[in-house]
Amino acid sequence: MQQSALMLYRRDACLLCALAEALLGEAGVPYAVVDIESSPVLEARYGTRIPVLARADGAELGWPFDAAALRVFVARSA
Repeated sequence: MQQSALMLYRRDACLLCALAEALLGEAGVPYAVVDIESSPVLEARYGTRIPVLARADGAELGWPFDAAALRVFVARSA
């Protein structure tokens, strides 16, 4: 199985995270989910900044983002 080039850092019961996932789904963008509550390091790093979409090159796109910003962010990963 190929690993996704995009990671969505999120937590459960996060309305903004659900909105970001809906936007990613509508755009047909493949991504993997990382629950920041599973790691004290991620919790400290992202805290209330979630949702955050990260590329394999380390670039991050923080919320709020729209479909246009998402397209540009994804295009730069190619």
